Amino acid sequence: MSPNAPRPESDRSQVEAILRELYAARVGGELDRLCALFAPDAVLKISGSSDGKPIAITARGAQEIRGWLGVLVKTFRLSRQEILSTVIDGSRGVVHWRAGIHSRITGVSVPTELVDLFEVKDGHIASYVELFVPA
Repeated sequence: MSPNAPRPESDRSQVEAILRELYAARVGGELDRLCALFAPDAVLKISGSSDGKPIAITARGAQEIRGWLGVLVKTFRLSRQEILSTVIDGSRGVVHWRAGIHSRITGVSVPTELVDLFEVKDGHIASYVELFVPA
């Protein structure tokens, strides 16, 4: 390892800090704060099922990601968020979490389990895949 190469502990600390910020912004419904975490050329994918209907979203780049995150923030409010497990391996990781997801459209709140797979590059989220299913 060269003297200027980042240490694995600092990589892990950076990834953990980004994750704390990500979930705080999600629960807080803070669109600008969320969008600032993603790299300009990031990829966002969200897949799952709600009421037996499949949902799949793919966004590439900051503008598309902002559009989809804006829809999610306006449509859903998260409560009772709980991180169940986190695995970080270098710049990649997986988070298993649950939350109550309240639809501002239907008024229904559904307990949901989610798994997020992510990669961080240069201090920003470069790839983010979220899989969800009502619990």
